[in-house]
Amino acid sequence: METNDLIKAIARDAAAPRLSLGLLLLGACGLASVIAAVVFSTLLGPRPDFAEAAHTTRFLLKFVITATLAVTALFQVAELARPNSRPRRRGALLAIAPAILLAAILMEIATIPTAEWGARLVGTNSLICLTMIPLIGLGPLAVLLAALRHGATTRPGLAGAACGLLAGGLAATFYAAHCFDDSPFFVATWYSLAIAILTLAGAAAGRLVLRW
Repeated sequence: METNDLIKAIARDAAAPRLSLGLLLLGACGLASVIAAVVFSTLLGPRPDFAEAAHTTRFLLKFVITATLAVTALFQVAELARPNSRPRRRGALLAIAPAILLAAILMEIATIPTAEWGARLVGTNSLICLTMIPLIGLGPLAVLLAALRHGATTRPGLAGAACGLLAGGLAATFYAAHCFDDSPFFVATWYSLAIAILTLAGAAAGRLVLRW
């Protein structure tokens, strides 16, 4: 290729309309949600008493906590996608979901006899929770990492971890519809561990695929 042809090709590429990173991330979240929904529906599906459980505070709180985590993690992903990112600026938002969970735990402590705490923490589906949330979240994590490659992060590990946290929040939101353990004790222990698995996986993958 001649030099003039190369210059013209570069100019055409620069002039071509590009999708903004924000819209790209929103689209990636939409696709990630669809993937999570398909995997959830294929492997689990909602619990049989979903309609009845939807009238209880503990059941609904699970969705509030996990969805809040996903939304705040998305803000962090968007921040880390830029080379001049300041994670601390939006990092405080990530404390919202744990704060809601802590309030729920305090309510549980105040209303449930001490003798029942252990059983509620262990629950009946801990192994399924630890397995299914990461499994549901793997596809969304891959989609989010692929979208973030169109950014210019200078913190690939941290950006990957944020993607894992977002994928974990999405996966946990779907899994909550199946889970029979509604206690905040259970959510704080097993949901957190399952989401942590995806966060660590995202951090490791981010160091590999998000480097310049």
